[in-house]
Amino acid sequence: MSNITLKELNILFVEDEDIIRQKTVSTLKYIVANVKEASNGVEAIEVLKTFCADIIITDLHMPDMDGVEFIKKIREHNKNICIIVQTAYTTEKYLLELIDMHIEKYLVKPISLEKLIEALEYSLDSVSNFKITHKQLPNGYEYDWNQKILIHNKNLIALTKKEILFLELLFKNINNITSYEELQNEVWQDVVMTDNALRSLVRNLRKKLPKDFIVNLSGVGYKVS
Repeated sequence: MSNITLKELNILFVEDEDIIRQKTVSTLKYIVANVKEASNGVEAIEVLKTFCADIIITDLHMPDMDGVEFIKKIREHNKNICIIVQTAYTTEKYLLELIDMHIEKYLVKPISLEKLIEALEYSLDSVSNFKITHKQLPNGYEYDWNQKILIHNKNLIALTKKEILFLELLFKNINNITSYEELQNEVWQDVVMTDNALRSLVRNLRKKLPKDFIVNLSGVGYKVS
């Protein structure tokens, strides 16, 4: 059984037909935590630079960049994100192209609300399993909880022990500010945390993370954006 619910999901909905997209996005807002939308693959890639989607729901036949090309782009950097395909096309050509892209569900239009919710619920286990081992960050970054490393565009980014402790503490306090006292106790522990040491750690860690990801609240502490 999944450890997460629909209300915790972040969804990216990609559809070129305005009426379908607007209606579906409006409905999803009552079902999941956050929903972003795009009208084609190019827009969707831009959205994903700042939005960490748990599930992508995408049409196939779209202008500028169709769904198949969009999924290929995603899979170049992220093999694990759940993708649900929705389309009016059921030709063998599309189905064969999608076989090796690890699609979670393939839905044929028109799609009822019941079928959409069923597909999302079906995907919960995959999302949950991925969240246990990976923390998705903006701009295609991931943090691997098991390996204690950052991943970006298939590149592994090594972290120091203190950088790991600092980053994981901010993740655990994801909706709150991590105070200087917490940093002293959890990161520096028995060693006194100096201002210079803290600034140096944050400066080096910021070079390895998405821009403006670590936010400092002067006199209070740090949080992730």
